[in-house]
Amino acid sequence: MMDPIYNLGVATYQNAVKFASTAMRNPKAKLLLRGQRRCFRTLQRKLDPAGGYIWIHASSLGEFEQGRPLIEMIKRQQPDSRILLTFFSPSGYEVRKNFSMVDTVVYLPFDLPGNVKRFLDLVKPSMAIFVKYEFWGNYLSSLKRRGVPTYIISAIFRPGQIFFRPWGGKFRKMLKCFDMLFVQNEQSRELLASIGIENVMVAGDTRFDRVADVRAAAREFPLVAKFVENAKFTLVMGSSWPPDEDIVIPYFNAHREMKLIIAPHEFDRHRLHVLMSKISRPARFYSEATPKNVENADCLIIDSFGLLSSLYRYGQTAYVGGGFGVSIHNINEAAVYGIPVIFGPKHHKFQEAADLIACDGAMSIHDADSFSAAMDPMLENKPLRLQCGKAAGDYIQAHLGGTQIIYDHIFPKGETPLAEQQS
Repeated sequence: MMDPIYNLGVATYQNAVKFASTAMRNPKAKLLLRGQRRCFRTLQRKLDPAGGYIWIHASSLGEFEQGRPLIEMIKRQQPDSRILLTFFSPSGYEVRKNFSMVDTVVYLPFDLPGNVKRFLDLVKPSMAIFVKYEFWGNYLSSLKRRGVPTYIISAIFRPGQIFFRPWGGKFRKMLKCFDMLFVQNEQSRELLASIGIENVMVAGDTRFDRVADVRAAAREFPLVAKFVENAKFTLVMGSSWPPDEDIVIPYFNAHREMKLIIAPHEFDRHRLHVLMSKISRPARFYSEATPKNVENADCLIIDSFGLLSSLYRYGQTAYVGGGFGVSIHNINEAAVYGIPVIFGPKHHKFQEAADLIACDGAMSIHDADSFSAAMDPMLENKPLRLQCGKAAGDYIQAHLGGTQIIYDHIFPKGETPLAEQQS
């Protein structure tokens, strides 16, 4: 197990979540604690005592989307395999708690020695797969001691992370618990090699495979098709926050030759009211749209979840939000449709953002003026727009296949499937 200082840090974090839940009435903290309290009862009720589960852990919804292609491939190739999916964040669990391709979904208990032992004793995992982030020392060291093959997929490392600091020794030990680290790029492999971690494979980012699958299964929305039917140009703004909208909407208000689809990242009645108040042109909420009234609208506000990944198909350019907050949302989800992508300045954690900018498939903006500079050519120069869109689409196509690389390594051809081993 990890040392007392680490355990004290985890316990302090747990107490902070409890304080946020009770004293501050934070809804996400309440969901997390409630889910953690139910975790062991759920595992005792739903799991086969024989264990043998493939345990896949995703911190939140974004990491789940990276892990999903591997889950689906495992189920296609080994339909009898048993999979346990865990989340740490409510934004992942609450959306995917009923995901049908796994046996059970629970919150991951806090990384304290008692929780870890109880969790692993119940699950008896045949292997553990962590997605991108989440380095929990007690879980990792316990898995290693138990001889459970442990992997991390779609990981990306940067020089500023604690693993590469002089004082990061205990965190470097966590990395040595993995049987293989599947990383997104060569820089990550070189950084790990610099601290003596050699069991590394560059497999790319499984999100490319995911967005390609999503595009192939994209839904059609007749009302949206009617909305864009006679439009010269449509911008799709996905996963937007107020700072994004404060830049995009004034531009839209001033350019009557374009239409706008807005899919806010979060929405409630007040949020939608404020959003609508910023728009000076005819606008409709998707939930209230009809074939007749949507035809006369210039802006369509999507007030329903689960549509965005299919909506990008209706645009000539995409704006992906989040870049004026913590970080941008999923830009590959838009680029896979072969359209240029625009996003805010906070994108440096994402390799695909730098790559798409470098190949002229995307543009980063930092204020209203830079947004105008990016948008004007998209509106006025169709050949340039098509060229940028092709670059974006080609980039996605060139980076497919990471899921297959990972699967082939974890389950070598000729190896007996897990389900047969357990029977």
